[in-house]
Amino acid sequence: MERKRAMTSVDLAALVGELREYTGAVVDKAYLYGDDLVRLKMRDFDRGRIELIVEVGDPKRAHVASPEHVPDAPGRPPNFAKMLRNRIAGANFAGVEQHGFDRILTFRFEREDATTLVVAELFGDGNVAVTTEDLEVIGCLDVVRLRSRTVAPGSQYGYPDQRFSPLDCEYDAFAARMRESDTDLVRTLATQLNLGGLYAEELCRRAGVEKELDIADATEDHFEALFGALERLREPVLEGRTDPRLYEDDDGLVVDATPVPIEEHEAAGYAATAFERFNGALDEYFHRLINEADEVAEAGDEGPDFEAEIAKYQRIIDQQEGAIEDFEAQAEAEQQKAESLYAHYDLVDEICSTIREARQDGVPWREIEETFAEGAERGIPEAEAVVGIDEAEGTVTVDLGEVTVTVDPSLGVERNADELYTEAKRIREKKEGALEAIEDTREDLEAAKERREEWKRAREGADGEVAGPAADGADGADGADGEPVERDYLSMRSVPVRSDEKWYERFRWFRTSDGFLVLGGRNADQNEELVKKYMEPSDRFFHAQAHGAPVTLLKGTEPDEAARDVEIPDRSREEAAQFAVSYSSVWKDGAFEGDAYEVGPDQVSKTPESGEYIEKGGFVIRGDREYYRDVPVGVAIGITCEPDTRVIGGPPTAVEPRVETSVRLEPGRYAQNDVAKRLYRVFRERFADTSFVRKVASPDRIQEFCPPGGSRMLDD
Repeated sequence: MERKRAMTSVDLAALVGELREYTGAVVDKAYLYGDDLVRLKMRDFDRGRIELIVEVGDPKRAHVASPEHVPDAPGRPPNFAKMLRNRIAGANFAGVEQHGFDRILTFRFEREDATTLVVAELFGDGNVAVTTEDLEVIGCLDVVRLRSRTVAPGSQYGYPDQRFSPLDCEYDAFAARMRESDTDLVRTLATQLNLGGLYAEELCRRAGVEKELDIADATEDHFEALFGALERLREPVLEGRTDPRLYEDDDGLVVDATPVPIEEHEAAGYAATAFERFNGALDEYFHRLINEADEVAEAGDEGPDFEAEIAKYQRIIDQQEGAIEDFEAQAEAEQQKAESLYAHYDLVDEICSTIREARQDGVPWREIEETFAEGAERGIPEAEAVVGIDEAEGTVTVDLGEVTVTVDPSLGVERNADELYTEAKRIREKKEGALEAIEDTREDLEAAKERREEWKRAREGADGEVAGPAADGADGADGADGEPVERDYLSMRSVPVRSDEKWYERFRWFRTSDGFLVLGGRNADQNEELVKKYMEPSDRFFHAQAHGAPVTLLKGTEPDEAARDVEIPDRSREEAAQFAVSYSSVWKDGAFEGDAYEVGPDQVSKTPESGEYIEKGGFVIRGDREYYRDVPVGVAIGITCEPDTRVIGGPPTAVEPRVETSVRLEPGRYAQNDVAKRLYRVFRERFADTSFVRKVASPDRIQEFCPPGGSRMLDD
């Protein structure tokens, strides 16, 4: 028999009575995992913490879970979870109803300002809808638009037409539906009476009738025996006198949890464990169903690549230590510049005043520079100190002996010095952040080492000796012949999650085929931030030749490294150009190609020409540009498993070689959130470990890499 992966209508009928016992509990918080598991954390004066789990994907379930069976809270709540929290946080749980004999539960939450209904559809593709008291849909996991019903924000929620219910029917109605059938007894009970396969066979066994007897040959005695068995089955369910059982097969794997003992399971030889409450049986069943390891399959598994994980953390620590040294040197340099400005206050003030007055009189920058050059020839100290003027930025660089400082003449000495002090403070704060990060990384390193030792001990206990890569003297990343071990992560039953979240992930980002980091702004504020805070002299600035395009920085060095001269390959530049075009309005407009250009950081300015105005997030580009014509749009989104596990997205040539599996997108008709959900389902189908996909590639994380506007998968 297959293991149950969805609760039956009988299960839900038995569960409703137990769930109503939690009436009055107060909602603390709501969570969404992936696109199908909702968790409501509640508290009750008598019972304390209550965890309500509703999962509408695979498996389909609803029950109260023990705290140790609850998954850790996800890092970033998606919009659905935020909306649900806003509606029911602080509300009282006011009860739950089953819709007829359908696999639909409606939870009611009451708060002084509003009453909210949460409707869980545990059939078909599954769905959760949040509605007002009069059933206006506020939000839902999936939009449904059918001739018979609609589930979409702003619409009136439409329950499906109620099915025939065997739990409250009289004998005449029961017998009439049986006689209308043209098949055998068991199939009629399963389909026409809506009992499903298990309970249809159970009624036949309890009634003592041949389940495959054709309806045409059935007598009134058969129908009366079956109805009597139905009454004996449904009475304890309807009256709350359940006697729950958890059933296991010969291998100790759970196969079912039922509200009453099932003779069919006992006849099949399944071991039964009695539970006091059906909630408890369901919780234990689904926890084990999701987490049980198939020991036979795992016997051939070489185990997680701990050595690669350990090596990764050690590399990160080495990089962080180098960055900390650089931060301190940079902070000292900025502070010294500020102090030098005050030490040469009169000199710098005279230079700034001269330039301000000249600009107010309309003197061009070129003439100002020529005037300082002539003054230097005559030996004027202020003129001799000026070593350069940047017309694009409106700045002057002054040699103060021990240091050279670039200042903005329009700000005066004090404000220029203050900005340098502020920059020194910001760099020291980055250093403090790096010190905290290195401690976190050291903890991750020790945790990885401990997991390696636990895994070794577990294998020794199972096999009597250490199995896997450590047993043959390999370093964990290589096989016996010294070649790297190829892991089929798609087929692994348990993929280890190795996360190392970076600060820059709040921007759009990807790494080029050559390993260079590319950052893109998601909005005007981020465009400003990228240019003002993170653009370095060794970077390259890209922008699509279209309105609504993001600032795109191709970083010549890592964010925690000091800027230096770097040769960036043409392939990385072309990928950055494709990234800039794909995440611009070109994609939103449904076009399949566009133009982009590249300039150096010194060509990007916030200073407009006289009489002009620059909008927030906009910049002035001066000088020659290198154009990339007719760049094709293209985005691939995939999941990496080494050296860490995460969703990544960007130009296909950069993404596809780095991921275990991916899907290409092109402009299409599905909105960002819809295509993200479709991708999530594709990834869940491709990985044997679906819980891994839920942890690292939930729809909201996938959506972060989807271009603005509509998209479609290329294999749609």
